[in-house]
Amino acid sequence: MMSCPQIPDDHAIDDDDDNGSLIMKSLNNFNDTELYLNRELTWLAFNQRVLHEADDARTPLLERVKFLAIVSNNLDEFFMKRIGGLKQQIAAGVHTPTVDGRTPNQQLAECRALIAAIQEDQERIFAELMSALEQHDIRLTAVNQLPSDAQERLRDHFRTNIFPMLTPLAMDPAHPFPFISNLALNLLVTLRYPGGSETYMARVKVPISKDVSKRLIPVNGSNTFVTLDDLVVNNLDMLFPGMEIERCALFRVTRNAIVEPDAEAANDLLEMIETELRERHFAPIVRLEVQAGMDPVHRGMLAAELGLNEEDVYEVAGLIAKRDLFELASLDIPELRDRPHRPCDHPLLANDRRNIFHVIRENGPLLLQHPYESFATTVERFLSTAARDPKVLAIKMTLYRTSAGPILDALIEAARNGKQVAVLVELKARFDEAANIGWARRLESEGIHVTYGVLGLKTHSKLIFVVRRDYSQLRRYYHIGTGNYHAVTAKQYTDFGLLGCDEDIGQDLTELFNYLTGYSPPPSYRKILAAPYTLKRGILHKIQREIDLHQQQGGGLIQMKMNALEDPDIIRALYKASRAGVKIDLIVRDTCRLRPGLPGISETIRVVSIVGRFLEHGRILYFRNGGNEEYYIGSADMMRRNLESRVEVLAPVERTELRQELRLILDVQFADYRSAWDLQSDGTYIQRCSDDPNAKGAQETLIGVAEKRLAAAAKHKEKTLRSRLLSHFEHRLSQQ
Repeated sequence: MMSCPQIPDDHAIDDDDDNGSLIMKSLNNFNDTELYLNRELTWLAFNQRVLHEADDARTPLLERVKFLAIVSNNLDEFFMKRIGGLKQQIAAGVHTPTVDGRTPNQQLAECRALIAAIQEDQERIFAELMSALEQHDIRLTAVNQLPSDAQERLRDHFRTNIFPMLTPLAMDPAHPFPFISNLALNLLVTLRYPGGSETYMARVKVPISKDVSKRLIPVNGSNTFVTLDDLVVNNLDMLFPGMEIERCALFRVTRNAIVEPDAEAANDLLEMIETELRERHFAPIVRLEVQAGMDPVHRGMLAAELGLNEEDVYEVAGLIAKRDLFELASLDIPELRDRPHRPCDHPLLANDRRNIFHVIRENGPLLLQHPYESFATTVERFLSTAARDPKVLAIKMTLYRTSAGPILDALIEAARNGKQVAVLVELKARFDEAANIGWARRLESEGIHVTYGVLGLKTHSKLIFVVRRDYSQLRRYYHIGTGNYHAVTAKQYTDFGLLGCDEDIGQDLTELFNYLTGYSPPPSYRKILAAPYTLKRGILHKIQREIDLHQQQGGGLIQMKMNALEDPDIIRALYKASRAGVKIDLIVRDTCRLRPGLPGISETIRVVSIVGRFLEHGRILYFRNGGNEEYYIGSADMMRRNLESRVEVLAPVERTELRQELRLILDVQFADYRSAWDLQSDGTYIQRCSDDPNAKGAQETLIGVAEKRLAAAAKHKEKTLRSRLLSHFEHRLSQQ
């Protein structure tokens, strides 16, 4: 086997720990802190695995740039949500340790250390990627290194398109320190009058926006780029005519995104979320990034003005805000990118132009696999057909994150066509609140019934519910998914969906939507598992049932695929099942508090993380159940917030052919030797490697499976059509 990278966890349990002592302490008590990894640190470890893709020479060059941008974007969100949350706890005097035994202060200190290591790797990889890009005539260069004619053209561009948008703000006793926007790039300019000795300071905000300019500006239409901030720096004489520019340095702040508005003061949820968005704009700052080489006095001044300690200041040697490298990663150079992927049509829908409700009714439920299968020709087709079908009477839907386009257009068209349309818009979807408020108001203006969910719960389920008159009866059709109704992310995330018309599931969803728009949840459901009332209890019951059946007849097997495993109760149940001998296979994308492979505790558990070109987002639960196998898909991760504080739905997949498809997905991912990482008991991850340099990852394999399945369906359809034509021709001959 090839030598494979290992990502260390600097906070892992010491190898010299007495496992025997740990076993004895945990035999009857799975509350020991040493049995759990830290949520924040394991999420940062996930970003180390993503960063490895930027460092991996097997990854196409522009895709490596993309992964570097993803890590930068992820860290921005981590500071806004997780670091911001830890700082709030510390400010509130919270000292209660987490299940892994760390206080908020300890977590913050350890996160900072791990972030520093990630940032060091980012800088190294950035320099290596810039060097590699130059070999393909792609350059990110300084303005003053360009030929004079190119500099003059850029100066004209600056004068016409950038200069009018700049507002220098002086900082002196007559001009208070200016407000600094979240994640905006700023220049701290030090200047003096000619011949004078006194220095003055000003702040200039770099106007990066879709209406003004992108961060990276092409030079002469080539693949040579300069940054907008560098262009501003090289033309400061226009902003400060007659002044001497002594020095200039870039800085950026990150603000806390966790704002708790006063629920009592708000008349309704919409007003409360709008208040939160306004307050978030002025939220406390949790990070200051400064350009390497900034004058220490100026750095200290900024930190003091912003109310930060030295440990909150991060010096960046390369490009600040590397998430802007998405602009570079999007260059259309096929040889430097992954092989283009065009989602396939679903085999049963590709060659069948009939009403999709007829297809579902006659063929049974359909399992959708995105992005391997098209979102447009499945989910969007389902909803747009419902909007136009005269037999459809009502549409109900949950919207967590969405985008402009066919989904919203179909809902509006349905309302205009006189159908009853009710949409639950989750206003508290983090970082999508403003967009969701806009969608909600637009839908309301079209006469659609819009609600905001159950008070105190976030609605995270992905559901479309359609009532249609089939013949003389009403039939309920539905889509239950693991991903958002968002056309862009449907091409970037791996997700599952179920189109069906099962009577029991239809009745369950009827009762669930009545709960979402009204009051009082049902005490139980026929087939679905729904948080916050039946889901966690149902999963714990199924784990215990697997233990009981394994002890009776052996062969116990639990397999789960999820984004995160954090809930202590689920982890304790899995530890108990492992100690009983049940084999447990877990695919966990990022946060995982469970420690696999502990002797006597979790020996039968393995944890795999898949990092590839698509973001793993689908959830699958499998229980062998003594041979009477159960498969579920749905929206919930094994996190306390999902199981106890959200509305989530898991639905059973009962049809044999669909179960076989899920089995293939699980088997392919567990057998991955290109994109899979194995979690060790000490918290480190080791990437699997193959002797075959052309080994495919699970995602590439599943792309091929989808293409072959569609080709086989087309061939079968063609063969069936030829057979029907031949039979028809023979029948006509016999009539002559």
